[in-house]
Amino acid sequence: MPDRLIPTDRLKPSVSTFQQIQQAVILLSPQKTFEPKILIRLKLSLENAHEHDPSFIQQILMGLYDRDYGRDHPSGFMISSPKTITAKIVLLTAGVYGLQLFIEPFTSWFVLTDDWFRQPWNGYRLLSYGFLHSPRDLGHILINMFVFWMFGQELERKYGRREYLWLYLWAIAFAGLVWSLIEVGYPGPPVFLVGASGGVAAIFALYALNFPRRQILFMFIIPMPIWVAALIGLLYDINHAMNRSGNIAGAAHLAGALAGLYYYKFGFSPGRWLADRLTGFTPKLPRRGPKLRIHEPNDMDSTMTQQVDAILKKINEQGQDSLSAKERSLLEKASREYQKRK
Repeated sequence: MPDRLIPTDRLKPSVSTFQQIQQAVILLSPQKTFEPKILIRLKLSLENAHEHDPSFIQQILMGLYDRDYGRDHPSGFMISSPKTITAKIVLLTAGVYGLQLFIEPFTSWFVLTDDWFRQPWNGYRLLSYGFLHSPRDLGHILINMFVFWMFGQELERKYGRREYLWLYLWAIAFAGLVWSLIEVGYPGPPVFLVGASGGVAAIFALYALNFPRRQILFMFIIPMPIWVAALIGLLYDINHAMNRSGNIAGAAHLAGALAGLYYYKFGFSPGRWLADRLTGFTPKLPRRGPKLRIHEPNDMDSTMTQQVDAILKKINEQGQDSLSAKERSLLEKASREYQKRK
């Protein structure tokens, strides 16, 4: 789409530069809604500026339009690469499942057996099994990936992509290790394990611990808080682990949930710690879960951010004259805080 400039005679000269930019943004794309954070960054960037010629305003607008959030998205079908780790894992797991269906020995190359440690070079199976699923049971992969998709995305945003990925991989490896140590003690022929259930159990448990009162539809029918659903799932897995009934690896599910609980309490992943050592990063010490919060230099206090968002929304809807003295003071305070952290 070609670049578009706004005629300067369509901007009212009687209003502030920031208000001119707001009007121009609306003219640029009348049906677009911009995040309040984008507008406050425009305001803050012009905080100490007194005079700007029209060409300067147009440069700002074109810079905004060139960003993803300022661009009209064309209608119709488009193929683009997945942006989140959650989506990439789902696609990777689906791709592996396709290979399982069309290449008969593929599953046997990567499945986890209970006696894998007798041949230490098979240690890679502690991770690879988590991307396999039963070729005879489509529901196995569908349920796992649905739960992972539903609850993983918010955790990825909360903890960050790298942290989230290491948690998932560590939970898979930990679940496989616990399962194999338990199963190898039972007499009989070797058994094997496939499925992302250990990692998914960690994600589900961590989500329930972070948001215990969130409502979900259990079995797509019964509304209940997620902590109740997690408790039902826990009892179900304990029963399977004790009775070793069916083809459900209850021990792996419980180990995965334990990994999620451990991470919630201590915020520390041995998998991430090992990766930091191997790549030369200094590992972080274990920290307690949600009560300890690390503030990044560029982050505003969450309460202030919410208040600023509300004020900016009010400006957009009612104009700057509608602000009270308290709201103006808060906006100025947010401006100073942001400039200090730049």
